[in-house]
Amino acid sequence: MLNMESAPGNRTVGCGLAKTDWLIPAGLIALSFIPIVAGVFRMVQLGGGAEITPDNARFFAAPLPVVLHILSSALYSVLGAFQFTPDCRRRKSNWHRAAGRTLVPCGLVAALSGLWMTLFYPPVNFDGPVLYVIRLLVGSAMTLFLCLGFAAIRRRDIPRHRTWMMRGYALGLGAGTQVITHLPWFLFPSIQGELTRTIFMGAGWAINLTVAEWLISRERRRQMS
Repeated sequence: MLNMESAPGNRTVGCGLAKTDWLIPAGLIALSFIPIVAGVFRMVQLGGGAEITPDNARFFAAPLPVVLHILSSALYSVLGAFQFTPDCRRRKSNWHRAAGRTLVPCGLVAALSGLWMTLFYPPVNFDGPVLYVIRLLVGSAMTLFLCLGFAAIRRRDIPRHRTWMMRGYALGLGAGTQVITHLPWFLFPSIQGELTRTIFMGAGWAINLTVAEWLISRERRRQMS
């Protein structure tokens, strides 16, 4: 097999990656783009003294959790995207480890601040008890996955480390997929309600976790063959 750096037509950029390999992080960053922009807009509102409305009053009353959530989620989404490039992990292992030391705390802050907001921020329109429970489960699962991934790498168990971190990232990137699952919500306002809100929110996390499990299963089959 030809090395990616020497293969004709495969120009490399960045950390020794062929241009085609940038499709993975580029796609993941694109998926998180709208939530990041929305988060920046929210922080501008908080810092600029925007008008307080029923939708944002909870953020003005307690801004620290949402600011921590926005900053940690943005860094986790963008930096984490580059951890899914195999060549970068192999050729720039020091970078991969250094990024991981940043990603785990960022992921934990994102998950724990999300749990705090779920528990203590008052609910807004269409956020019902089922979505409340789902958010608690997702935040708790993401925290658990990151802790298990960290424990696995401490034992030098790289396969389990990768699977747990992939699951944690999938849940962390849920907001990006929820932009897509909410398209019918915005296109057809008549369907808006507590049930559809719960379905569209839950679908974002479920789709990401399903894709992660499919990738994990495919990798296991490849290793066994």
